[in-house]
Amino acid sequence: MARRGKKYRAAAAQVDPEVRYKASDAVELVKKVGYAKFDETIDVAVNLNVDPRHADQMVRGAVVMPHGTGTTIRVLVFAEGEKAKEAEEAGADFVGSKDLVEKIKGGWLEFDKTIATPDQMRYVGPIGRILGPRKLMPNPKVGTVTMDVGRAVSEMKAGRVEFRVDKAGIIHSRLGKKGFTNEQLLGNLKALVDNLWRLKPASAKGRYFQSLTLSPSMGPGVKVDTYALLDELRVV
Repeated sequence: MARRGKKYRAAAAQVDPEVRYKASDAVELVKKVGYAKFDETIDVAVNLNVDPRHADQMVRGAVVMPHGTGTTIRVLVFAEGEKAKEAEEAGADFVGSKDLVEKIKGGWLEFDKTIATPDQMRYVGPIGRILGPRKLMPNPKVGTVTMDVGRAVSEMKAGRVEFRVDKAGIIHSRLGKKGFTNEQLLGNLKALVDNLWRLKPASAKGRYFQSLTLSPSMGPGVKVDTYALLDELRVV
């Protein structure tokens, strides 16, 4: 195994790997151990006690981070007529229909999120092999295939984050930036955890939250006491 750098080792020395920190303490600590000179992204990884191989245990959804994510999101909307106008007024970066489909077929992918009205899926479907692997395919399960395009665009711009459990049962999400206040990061964390708890599959048995770890772009992870946090949210 490659030896960690001096800065990483110094940062890791501040974290006790055996301790699950209170959420407010973990947020404060994860900002301290990020040693990059830029405004690092704070990420969260939540290991859930689910088996994604079973359809009834596939945890998937979206949450609007109350304090945003600190990242500018370029939103593309497939819509026509009044819905196209609604998307533009809501702040969509790109709006179109078959013209955008052809542009994407040609290799253009300068956007971060996609939304489509249901009638547009007949055009969008054929480019699923392009959008799907990049997690850009509109999906009604997460609210990106909708007639309420104005609201969807506004939420995307405000910090809406989509998530889906991976093969190992882990949810990965962006929480915010190191430059956020502790209260902002904690507010975003609470919103995500509350949302995940509400999505707990009925068939999931035992301890639902196996672990939750916060980490900066460059630096060690900090474990969070999830059940103390859930108790604080008063959902357990």
